[in-house]
Amino acid sequence: MEKSNLKENVQKWLMRTLKDPITKTLAENSNLTKTQLETILIDILASNLAEKQLKTEEKAKLRILKEEISRGSFNRTLRQARTNVIRSIYTVLLLGYLGVFEETRLEPFLEVANKLQTYVSAYKAMTRGEGIMDEHLRLMKMLREELEASLEKLSKPSTLGGV
Repeated sequence: MEKSNLKENVQKWLMRTLKDPITKTLAENSNLTKTQLETILIDILASNLAEKQLKTEEKAKLRILKEEISRGSFNRTLRQARTNVIRSIYTVLLLGYLGVFEETRLEPFLEVANKLQTYVSAYKAMTRGEGIMDEHLRLMKMLREELEASLEKLSKPSTLGGV
């Protein structure tokens, strides 16, 4: 893929993704900053779209939040993002190991995770052109609104109990 076309495609996808209400809610309550999220998405997406492995300087130019950054800055942000992702996964593993997931107060999170998986599957089917109808679009909108409300509710620390 041509570099200018790659940059345009990656940046359009990033803008759409980062403006998505579900992405926004999930990102706001994650361990990643907006810059870290954008950087790790660029790293993954650019590798999948480009015919060859992109250099860090080329990946840094794909940024939309702050285009002119150094290779070192991009690498530092990418390393921070990867560390935060790994720490988040270890947190989930730790809680599972300690039996916290067996507690009923985590059930709403598991329900939302299942709804999110259903939404993503339905969205992928829709983008492949499988059953695009008014009814399908209406159901997608309802599911999205329900997900947004559930995620907003679960983002409060009191969800896990206590004060």
